[in-house]
Amino acid sequence: MKKKARFGIISTAAIAKEVMIPAIRRTSHAEVVAIASESGKADQAAKELGIPKAYDSYDQLLDDPDIDAVYIPLPNSLHAEWTIKAAKKKKHVLCEKTAALCEEDVRRMIGGCEENGVLFMEAFMYQFHPQHERVKQLLAAGEIGEVKYMRAHFSFYLQDRETNIRMNDELGGGSLLDVGCYCVHSTRHILDAEPVELFVQSRFDPHRSVDLTTSGWMRIENGVFAQFMCSFDMFPQNEYEVIGTKGKIIVSRAYRPDVDSGEGRITVATADGSEREETVAGDQYALQIEHFSRAILEGTPLLYSPERMIKQARALDACRTSMKTGAIVWL
Repeated sequence: MKKKARFGIISTAAIAKEVMIPAIRRTSHAEVVAIASESGKADQAAKELGIPKAYDSYDQLLDDPDIDAVYIPLPNSLHAEWTIKAAKKKKHVLCEKTAALCEEDVRRMIGGCEENGVLFMEAFMYQFHPQHERVKQLLAAGEIGEVKYMRAHFSFYLQDRETNIRMNDELGGGSLLDVGCYCVHSTRHILDAEPVELFVQSRFDPHRSVDLTTSGWMRIENGVFAQFMCSFDMFPQNEYEVIGTKGKIIVSRAYRPDVDSGEGRITVATADGSEREETVAGDQYALQIEHFSRAILEGTPLLYSPERMIKQARALDACRTSMKTGAIVWL
């Protein structure tokens, strides 16, 4: 058995250089062996980051027999194309969220990877932080009674709007696919149930057809109501709240505890007036890489299955339909 999964990085995007490559190096079962760029930046990035190989095209990297898996942080619109190309070269694929622009593309990506015998996973890193498992334990123990409602919020104020790819609709930009996807995903993940009805409204940039702020309401199949808010136009927040018949749980660093040294924070308030705070530490990016690498090396099952990725894409498709038509969508 190989001791480490050997990763190639497709793109010199900031998230790759500043977050994922350092995270890979904090693991025991993965290493970075190559990086590629089609804008002439690979050599410099490789030198700066101490990566052995640099390629001037993504195809050259995929042809490298010393690479087991690739990490793809390209714009959303390119995920499907390069995931399928990587699969044909027998590379496992860890692809940044949002996996693709529609459910049909996600199904094609999964099919391409299954056909070629490689693993594929959408990189929702937050779900690997142990604070969320702790929330599930609290819910299962009945700490807040029967769950009735969940609210999720992920926002920040986007500064460089003229050049940022998040503002390009053709590349899959907009707040829903960039940060709102976490809100939808965490609602499904924490409640372990799917939306059956939803309604979404958005405020669009006046010069580009991307949503700056999107707010949504969902009815979940288990009877819980849920709401979410995402935005490029607000003070930074990344939290969710679950309310039950006897109390509530607030996770105030839900999606980016890494910016607070990996320390998650859970507040539990109950109807008797008591309130307590729990802190849960975890390196979510490294835990994600370790999980994916072990699946490659040892054949362990992926936490985030193809079926769950398809359901996530279906929910986002419904959100986009509602935001464009102004109508309620039933799933």
